[in-house]
Amino acid sequence: MSDIQEKPKAISLTDRAAEQVKVIMARSEENITGLRLGMKKGGCAGMEYVMEYAREAEPLDEVVEDKGVTIYIDSRAFLFLLGTEMDYVTEKLSSQFVFNNPNQTSACGCGESVEITPMSADAVGNFS
Repeated sequence: MSDIQEKPKAISLTDRAAEQVKVIMARSEENITGLRLGMKKGGCAGMEYVMEYAREAEPLDEVVEDKGVTIYIDSRAFLFLLGTEMDYVTEKLSSQFVFNNPNQTSACGCGESVEITPMSADAVGNFS
């Protein structure tokens, strides 16, 4: 038996999120290999999540494979997203991707933007 423990992924997907990403990608007319996930400044809390189709990894992207889905994490967002779980939630009047981010310190009232403190450099070594 090996004492080597697998490092946690930089981001993980719930089963619902993985299935929804596969459905969305299958509908695309482009040759897509995964989703690029990042952050941008905006909203009243300061930052917003950004997702887009990706044909290939950018040179500095962190590539995560989870549940049959490839996620490319933009290098500028990496420290903000470490440890995040991406979920897909369906409610009565809406369906959306939701990010359960341990680095989030607050969110605006409408839920469109968040305040995030990047993970410390010491903690980064625990992630692959």
